[in-house]
Amino acid sequence: MPDDDASRSEKEDGKREPTTARPNVVGLFTIPAPLKRLFNKFPLVTYPANELPLRAQRPWHQHALYVFTTPEGEIAGSPSFNPSCLKWQAYLRFCDIEHRTVSSNNHASPSGALPFLLPSEGYVELPSPPPVLSGKLQRWVLSHSSSATPESSDLRYEAYISLLDHRIRRAWLYTFYLTPNFSSLALPLYINPTTSNPLVRHAQAHELHNAAAAELLKQAAVIDAETLYREAEEAFEALDTLLRNNEWFFGADGPGLFDAAVFAYTHLLLDEELGDGWRERRLCDAVRKSNGLVKHREQILERYFSRES
Repeated sequence: MPDDDASRSEKEDGKREPTTARPNVVGLFTIPAPLKRLFNKFPLVTYPANELPLRAQRPWHQHALYVFTTPEGEIAGSPSFNPSCLKWQAYLRFCDIEHRTVSSNNHASPSGALPFLLPSEGYVELPSPPPVLSGKLQRWVLSHSSSATPESSDLRYEAYISLLDHRIRRAWLYTFYLTPNFSSLALPLYINPTTSNPLVRHAQAHELHNAAAAELLKQAAVIDAETLYREAEEAFEALDTLLRNNEWFFGADGPGLFDAAVFAYTHLLLDEELGDGWRERRLCDAVRKSNGLVKHREQILERYFSRES
């Protein structure tokens, strides 16, 4: 049917203008009869999305701490074999933050380094809770735990933290990555589980070895093993003296972040079941001579990492 403007124009001019046939727009989107009969016999069905693989699932009422660990360690909640990860793993347990560990690697972390925490959905309003990186973990824990031990206000606190972050950490990097321990510990724990390709393993091992050496060379022109070991031995001796006969560092009523940082090194250096075993043992012996540190480590293992706990 022609539109009103066209009808008025025809009456006024007394003549009929030629019209162009308009295509049937509805017909363009009409399913041809043969296909319609076919779809009627075989209607389209939208199936629900596939579930995630079993390994990817986790209870969303529980926080997940992504750390370096073995598949067996993930299930059992065993101590991580990485000092940075173990520090926060222990601290969460000290503060009664229920969580599970998830085996991961640096590539999975938003910051490019482990650990990080993925809070449970029960604690946040967002459908996908944002991860908590290690630099913000302490603040997050303090806001979610009523049993966290406040950090010491002792004026010596920063000095002793420096012993851990510098002297002991540098000696750890050397003994773990630049001695025969690299073959017995670093390779089976960090490299071999990621690939079975010998060329890839070789390349990754070379990269890991060089990264440790480069980190040490930031502090000195050459890597002097004797200096590194001697400074670490003095640091462990100082920590042992600081602890004295106390249960926890700085005489606190319970273990805090400093205790977790010390435990992260002492436990691994005393762990005879770590990887294929310690071959270069000088740093291990330095801890073993410190009776207070040995007792401190055993106490944390028994209270916070045993099956009964």
